[in-house]
Amino acid sequence: MKPLYIWAGGKNKMIPKYLDNPSIPSDKTTFIEPFFGGGAMTIWMYKNRPNIKNFVFNDIKEEIIGIYEAIKNDVQSFVEKMDDLERPYLPLKKSDRKEYYYKLRNEYQTDFKKWGKTEESAVLYFLMRTCFNGIWQEMKIGEGRFGTPAGLCTQTDSVYEKQNVKEWHGFLQHAEFYCGDWSEVNGYDDAFYFMDPPYRDSFTKYGESNDDEMQTRIVEFCKQEDAKGNYVFLCNRKQDNFFEEIQGDLDIKYYDIAYTAG
Repeated sequence: MKPLYIWAGGKNKMIPKYLDNPSIPSDKTTFIEPFFGGGAMTIWMYKNRPNIKNFVFNDIKEEIIGIYEAIKNDVQSFVEKMDDLERPYLPLKKSDRKEYYYKLRNEYQTDFKKWGKTEESAVLYFLMRTCFNGIWQEMKIGEGRFGTPAGLCTQTDSVYEKQNVKEWHGFLQHAEFYCGDWSEVNGYDDAFYFMDPPYRDSFTKYGESNDDEMQTRIVEFCKQEDAKGNYVFLCNRKQDNFFEEIQGDLDIKYYDIAYTAG
C-alpha cells in the first residue's frame, strides 16, 4: 500500500531520520494521525508495526475524507469513474491535457451538484493526481473548492494505480477515520499519536486565526496524552525558541532538513 496521492509536506523522506534517532515506538497497539493529509506515516506503521491493532485518522477537509469514504464504501464505482476520466486524457498531448484538466477543474468548482458523492470524490482524486506537486490550493469561486493549477501532465500508462486503491479499500475496512478538529480525536489508551500539523507560520492555515494559539494547544494536548502514558510525536519547524519555552517535560529532537523549491 502506498500513498494515494502526492501530499506537500508528507513524511516519507523523514521516516528514516526518525528511525535513526530512534523515535518510533514498537509497543503501542493504536496509531492515531489527527492531521492526516496523505497518511505516509500511517502506511509505514501499517507495513512495519504488526502490533498495531487499531488505526485512527482525521482530516479537517471534508473533500479529503470524502475520497477515503468513497474508496471504503463504493470502490468499484470509484475506479470506474477514474477509468472514465483517464481514458480520454492519456492519448492527449500535453497542451490538450492541460485544457482537459482546467475544464474538469472548472466543473468541479462550479457544476459539482450534478455528481453523486462517489463520482465527485473520484473527480477530485483525478485532479489531485494530475495537479502541480501535490499542493492544495482553493479558489474563491466555487465555494472555495480545490483550485490547484495543472501539473506537468507527463503521465504515460496511467494516472493512478488501481491496485493501490483496492489495497486502501481493504485497509479502510478496519480503520476509524473522522472529519473534524484535530482535538476531537482523543480518549484512546496504549496509543501512539503522530501529530503533523501545518508548521508554525506556514502558508497553510488550519481554521484558526492565531497560529501560535493553535500550536500551543497542540503542545498542551501532547503533554496531556504523555501524562496518560500514550506516546506523542509532534513535527514542526524551529524558527526561534517558541517550542522550547512551552515544551514542559516533553523531549525535543532536531533533524537537519533540506528544503527544495518546487
